[in-house]
Amino acid sequence: MSFVQPVTLSERGIRLEPLAPAHEAGLRAAAADGQLWNIRVTSVPEPEQTRAYIDTALQMREQGSRFAFAVVDEASARVLGSTSFHDILPAVQRVEIGYTWYAHSVQRSHVNTTCKLLMMGHAFDTLGCQVVGWRTDNYNFASQRAIERLGAKKDGVIRHHALRRDGTVRDTVMYSMTAAEWPEARAQLLYLLKRRAQTP
Repeated sequence: MSFVQPVTLSERGIRLEPLAPAHEAGLRAAAADGQLWNIRVTSVPEPEQTRAYIDTALQMREQGSRFAFAVVDEASARVLGSTSFHDILPAVQRVEIGYTWYAHSVQRSHVNTTCKLLMMGHAFDTLGCQVVGWRTDNYNFASQRAIERLGAKKDGVIRHHALRRDGTVRDTVMYSMTAAEWPEARAQLLYLLKRRAQTP
């Protein structure tokens, strides 16, 4: 039995549902909102690669190394992007959260914070993880700021670690949060969401 079982998570009008071939058109539209595949430091699929992106995610799910979600707006059923549990290590009760991207029009909104609350809550409270990790490109400063806003701690940098889509090799910045740190991080994220909701 896989450590991460199929599950749908929802809160604040956002639903995370297991990524499936039926999401192909929605993912294409989300990526086209901002032409996200042109961003050097992300792995957003080009339009013609969307089905292969989904197929790869499903293969990784079968292998137990990644569980990908489609991020869906509950009111409109619009696909907003995708995010995943990955580098799943049941023996040490660790998962990472990544492969995350959203349509340009919903970036810097409540969407990312809500998704992370859902995934971190599932990882710590349901799966019993002791650590949740994140990794990002050393030049993806927006991603680093977003991870730090979650309350994650920077573990360090793995130099010359992974290929970018343009063939260059990136350094990878690693972050993590422990189960002991989760309650305070959750309280802070809930506070930020409440404050955002009250802002006219």
